[in-house]
Amino acid sequence: MIRRALFVLLLAVIGLYTVFPFYWAFVGSLQPESRIFASPAWYVPWPPVLESYRQVFGSTTFVRSLVNSALAAGATTLLVLAAGSLAACGLARYRMRGRELTLMVILAMTMFPQISVVGAVHTLVTRLGLYNTVAGLVVSYMLVTLPFAVWVLTNFFRSLPRELEESAYVDGATPFQTYWRILLPLSAPGLVTTGLLAFICAWNEYLFALSLTVTDRARTVPVAVANFAGASAHQTPWGAIMAASVVVTLPLVVLVLVFQRRLVEGLTAGAVKG
Repeated sequence: MIRRALFVLLLAVIGLYTVFPFYWAFVGSLQPESRIFASPAWYVPWPPVLESYRQVFGSTTFVRSLVNSALAAGATTLLVLAAGSLAACGLARYRMRGRELTLMVILAMTMFPQISVVGAVHTLVTRLGLYNTVAGLVVSYMLVTLPFAVWVLTNFFRSLPRELEESAYVDGATPFQTYWRILLPLSAPGLVTTGLLAFICAWNEYLFALSLTVTDRARTVPVAVANFAGASAHQTPWGAIMAASVVVTLPLVVLVLVFQRRLVEGLTAGAVKG
């Protein structure tokens, strides 16, 4: 009984620790600037004030950055799932020389910090003529998300029974038909999990978005929120920053809640063999 109570208490502390920053941003976004740093603190925003949200959505720069982030993250997710699933299926289902070495190299690519490759990515994107474009951001984001997707999806494809694949070949299916009609639908939990994590990574990415964009036509939400702090030389608009943070976080919360069941299935798939 005591262990259970301590476990529940620990979960409550962890939950409060992780949720409170978002709650405080939500509370601050519904209060005037004078209340945000008031003492004692206002933990319930009553009456709510929507001035910060009016300021945020009244900014064409911020609205444009939302669209750019949605385009960049959505395109990155689709391309990563398409290319990653094909590569993962080949690495998991076919015997080839150097397969394990290839997987180790792919895993090693996920360990490099972004700052170590930002110069090379800048040169590549510039030579491709994609500097200061959403397409250039998609290219750079795939560098971060594609190795992770291939590594994770390879384990999902490995967990699928080979009998299904062999039966399809007996019925006259080609390798691509087997991948498209049998293996890909069965790996849906893994695709949802990988796609959601890739979308979150691309949506929140800041370093490449800052380094590869110079105008509002291609800037994404993280850069736009950071620029709020420098919008005024005299006072930091904390209300607008908190409102923008809430707006940026809500799509991710909604996606996780919508795909919660698939996400849990994807995270636990392949954990038990047999």
